[in-house]
Amino acid sequence: MSRVAAIDCGTNSIRLLVADVDPATGQLVDLDRRMTIVRLGQGVDRTGRLAPEALERTFAACREYAAIIKEHGAERLRFVATSASRDAENRDEFVRGVLDILGVEPEVITGDQEAEFSFTGATKELAGRDDLHRPYLVVDIGGGSTEFVVGEEHVRAARSVDVGCVRMTERHLVRDGVVSDPPSAEQIAAIRADIEAALDLAEETVPLREARTLVGLAGSVTTVSAIAQDLPEYDSARIHHSRISHDRVREITDWLVRSTHAERAAVPSMHPGRVDVIAAGALVLLAIMERIGAQEVVVSEHDILDGIAFKVAEAR
Repeated sequence: MSRVAAIDCGTNSIRLLVADVDPATGQLVDLDRRMTIVRLGQGVDRTGRLAPEALERTFAACREYAAIIKEHGAERLRFVATSASRDAENRDEFVRGVLDILGVEPEVITGDQEAEFSFTGATKELAGRDDLHRPYLVVDIGGGSTEFVVGEEHVRAARSVDVGCVRMTERHLVRDGVVSDPPSAEQIAAIRADIEAALDLAEETVPLREARTLVGLAGSVTTVSAIAQDLPEYDSARIHHSRISHDRVREITDWLVRSTHAERAAVPSMHPGRVDVIAAGALVLLAIMERIGAQEVVVSEHDILDGIAFKVAEAR
């Protein structure tokens, strides 16, 4: 096994994974996994530049991560960044700072590379399992968008569409700055209509219905799994590779869209920041399962960060 480090630097957060990885078997053992909110993209849309304070927050996180990587003795590191750093006029300042601290240059990846990393991270461990069949459909339900990736060992097709738990909540459930509690039937119908239109768009380029195994990523899916298992607290180990039936997803979604803020907040595994957006996220998951006729979803806690780690280990 190779001991490697991967860093994913986004517009809002920077994440680190140090792991022992065997790319041949798909085994990945976490040694350290963490996230820091740095808001690197603060003001970039308005100014075209990375703000000094945003750079310093990011460099502070990099210094912390450098110490962790050294402590664990990682052999290699790959640093992946988003378009916020690519588009900024002063991106060279960012590149120099990261290079000075970590000894590697931040690498801005394309959408195709991002899809490949996410697909690898989510499916590498599933290879060889007799109970899960290819092709896989990996679905990452985010806040603003949902990514669809179909493939066997590698990506065959990928598409991102603008439906996510935050976007759907803000578009349809917020009135005068307040989230409907609970939402009306008309509001739910409007969300469903947007999701169905987005699925139509995704199907123009991604053969969703060819998938034999649905793999779900990100907080909406993992939270539905935690609710399905009635966990007393959020437990990544029990959520990772759990399987939720279509009927159970429908039951949970039906309850979420009827529940009040207080009822959702009382769920012990619910993150406070997800209370008002989880219903919309569950609606996205349910619609996907119904569109492709999936009887269950396999839940993964592993994503682009794990995919980067696998790619680093393969390059030895």
